Amino acid sequence: MIEYVDRLLQGDRRSAAKIITLIENDGADKPEVMRRIYPNTGKAYVLGITGSPGAGKSSLVDEITKQIRAENFKVGIIAVDPTSPFSGGALLGDRIRMQEHALDRGVFIRSMGTRGSLGGLASATKDVVKVLDAYGCDIVIIETVGVGQSELDIMHYADTTLVVLTPGAGDHIQTIKAGIMEIADIFVINKADLGGTEKMITDIEGMLDLSPLLKGWRPPVMATSTLDGKNISNLWETIKKHRRHMIDTGTYREAAEKRLRLEVTEIIQRKLMEIIEKDLLSNGKMSSLTEKLVNREIDPYAAAGDLLKKFLP
Repeated sequence: MIEYVDRLLQGDRRSAAKIITLIENDGADKPEVMRRIYPNTGKAYVLGITGSPGAGKSSLVDEITKQIRAENFKVGIIAVDPTSPFSGGALLGDRIRMQEHALDRGVFIRSMGTRGSLGGLASATKDVVKVLDAYGCDIVIIETVGVGQSELDIMHYADTTLVVLTPGAGDHIQTIKAGIMEIADIFVINKADLGGTEKMITDIEGMLDLSPLLKGWRPPVMATSTLDGKNISNLWETIKKHRRHMIDTGTYREAAEKRLRLEVTEIIQRKLMEIIEKDLLSNGKMSSLTEKLVNREIDPYAAAGDLLKKFLP
């Protein structure tokens, strides 16, 4: 698998697909492959698109991709879908709405199943972004599976996050109030040809007026329609404006540093969990520990402390 890395760096499409499959399946060569790829990353701009199911995220990705390609940028699209209970793959892997980009060599589309991962994203997404970055993509778009108030991981992946809402989808105040307000760099009211768009814009603007979290960038609220292309070009210009704002204010580098610290922490947690679980399962220690917990001979905090003492100095 290591031999594919050199081909990837030369822009070989098949090698990119092979390496992404290795990452999804957590293959044995993954650490070494990622080590070789990493020095060639850090150039791509990551655009996250999230929102409730049925908001038209895929259609919006399709339209934004057209705008990006018109400027001759190379695009990578990671479409995170529900996982098939039978194959373990992405349930909507055909990406029907993006078929016209399938033959465009400047667009790389990859569907990924969540495989039980919470947060609306597949757990391997960070590494797949790096692969597409090294492959030569200027812009990487991540489209999440339908997101709820607790599924906000996209903020740890993307440089610019679009929260896509649609009028007439029930209580939109409930949709945007908790957490979603914090992750949006741009609000997109899609399907603006439907009624209720203006009221939704007014409600969101009102909530932004009351938000204590805004620092230097007030998320614009934009109405779009993929049916007639309304405001799509303006949306792309706004995305570029947010990128310039982040670079000019230094928040782009700050956000990148924060994401890398979080990634290292997550890797340490995962590795430590694997070591502890392997040790517990190999010698039956967990059974005896569980029995003591059930009999109230030891409390969970003390049990965890005793286990950690073995692995940490």
